[in-house]
Amino acid sequence: MQVLDYKGDKYPNFQSIGNASQFAIPYAKHFCKGFGYDIGCMKKEWSYPGSIAIDLDFDDPWDANHLPDDKMDYIFSSHCLEHVDDWVGTLLYWTEKIKTGGVLFLYLPHYDQKYWRPWNNRKHKHVFYPEMIVDFMKDNGYTNIFSSQRDLNHSFIALGEKV
Repeated sequence: MQVLDYKGDKYPNFQSIGNASQFAIPYAKHFCKGFGYDIGCMKKEWSYPGSIAIDLDFDDPWDANHLPDDKMDYIFSSHCLEHVDDWVGTLLYWTEKIKTGGVLFLYLPHYDQKYWRPWNNRKHKHVFYPEMIVDFMKDNGYTNIFSSQRDLNHSFIALGEKV
């Protein structure tokens, strides 16, 4: 078994490769229906099924803070928000891009995974606790908010319906 040993803590090696969305997609299928974006999917084949894949690596003008003008039924994003400079500004922007009654579905790295903390992994600008995202959603026009705690992938789900 390949493991990532970081300062005495062991993590599955795949956590350093990408494609974390595979752990969230089965749950997301209950909420993310209609037309939507998968923001930060890294590879189109890793994107949420049926979504419009958005990533810096694709040959188009779109990224997390520059989306097409359309309002969508959902935004699905796995392990992207920790890479943007201003996560609050980005979430406010995404909220504008979701239709009333649409869903914001986030799968994010949990603070407890030490390798992913910004001072250990310079690709990450932020790490989160579920309560931070839930509080943001409550304060910014979401209802039916659900969140998990840390899973075996050292990540969590937070989702809400735009009012």
